[in-house]
Amino acid sequence: MTGAGTAEVVTRFIEALNSHDPDRIAGCVTDDFHNEHTSSLGSSLRGRQAYRDRLPVFLAGFTDLHYEVEDLLVQDDRAALAYRMTFGYRRADDVVRPVSIRGVFRFRVRGGLIAHRADYWDGVAFQRQVDDAE
Repeated sequence: MTGAGTAEVVTRFIEALNSHDPDRIAGCVTDDFHNEHTSSLGSSLRGRQAYRDRLPVFLAGFTDLHYEVEDLLVQDDRAALAYRMTFGYRRADDVVRPVSIRGVFRFRVRGGLIAHRADYWDGVAFQRQVDDAE
């Protein structure tokens, strides 16, 4: 795949995430999709159906979720995307805290779909924003 095609696939995926539509998001990934999380607070999985099954819980836990693209670097079938993710997080005590986290996705594209996504973000930055440690 060309770099331009890879950029289109990655951009379509981010737009799908921002739509909050689980079917649209899952439609951007391969059947054998590998969703890799590097943060200790994340959990990795494999397969489009497993990813689709997890999306409603993820989307419900992060109200008004939005990914802002800060930078996108593409080479052939690979891409690295720096992002700022913002959302409201509802704690167990029903308090919603605003959260803003910067991170990086690393993608591998195959056949016009995302085959692998590695997500790098700081779980400690998340905890600081949702805890009362202000």
